[in-house]
Amino acid sequence: MSKKLSALAVTFVALALAACGAGSVGAGNTALMNGTTYSLPAVDSDLAMTATVPKDTIGEELPEEGVGSLKSSIWKATLGGFTQTQRTQSLAFPPGTKITIRNLSSSITHTLDVVKVISGPPAVFPANPNLSIPAKGDGKLEAGYASGPISPGKSVTVTLVKAGTYEIGCAFHYGEGMRDVLVVKNGAKPGPQATPPSPKVTATPWR
Repeated sequence: MSKKLSALAVTFVALALAACGAGSVGAGNTALMNGTTYSLPAVDSDLAMTATVPKDTIGEELPEEGVGSLKSSIWKATLGGFTQTQRTQSLAFPPGTKITIRNLSSSITHTLDVVKVISGPPAVFPANPNLSIPAKGDGKLEAGYASGPISPGKSVTVTLVKAGTYEIGCAFHYGEGMRDVLVVKNGAKPGPQATPPSPKVTATPWR
């Protein structure tokens, strides 16, 4: 068995043990607990693991870290970096929901800022918005909200206090494609997910 497959086997065994254990997870570890799955780090640079984020959670990371990006036919824009399942999609929650914003990255700090409020499609993202790095909004997501820096693997909570359609982005990586649409409305559904990013090729192809 190759070293890579051995590492993968160990990862799955560890996950299974954590799922059957007492329900505690140490920093940097992952587990399947109480019916929810948490993001797993890559075993190495070309063998990535993905998992579904818990209910009422927005996961965020750079598109190339794993969530990918997609050209949305509904919003007439390229979305990237935010998901409420596994990979990039437009987001949707009912008003009043208290959500968790979780940084899925293992090494990069992100934010979630409201870029602007729009009436509906298309989503026209401004080229260079002035996004806040310090937290703003007192834990209530509406116009002007900013999560503040969220370290790798950490999270913040925010309540969706007002119905509306919000363009969101990362203050650090907006120009690198971390921008999305969040619909806060009863009955709204998240959009389709991006396709998985292309795997990294680390070996020379056989000739």
